[in-house]
Amino acid sequence: MIPPPAGNMLSPLPDASAGEVFETMVQRPGCRVERIVSQGQASPPGFWYEQGWDEWVLLLTGHARIDWAGERLIELKPGDTLLIPAGTRHRVDFTAPGQPTVWLALHFGEPG
Repeated sequence: MIPPPAGNMLSPLPDASAGEVFETMVQRPGCRVERIVSQGQASPPGFWYEQGWDEWVLLLTGHARIDWAGERLIELKPGDTLLIPAGTRHRVDFTAPGQPTVWLALHFGEPG
């Protein structure tokens, strides 16, 4: 069996200056791997994610800050990881405006 061509998570990057770009890289039952490219975006004021599944993120490039249930801010720099358990209120408080912030997100326990 010939393997599929290799990919690169950091090249080429889509232009995210006008809005975040979400790309599903791999999807299997109950599991999805996603690349998210941000450039200065944050969650809208008053908006909270509260997903019914776990999410693990790895920040590959850039800088981000997660507001954890309105209780604390979590700074993320390249190489940092964060596990967001199902049902945890969180929002993106900040991403670096002058450069791409690239996230690798693993969603697991998603329905259907």
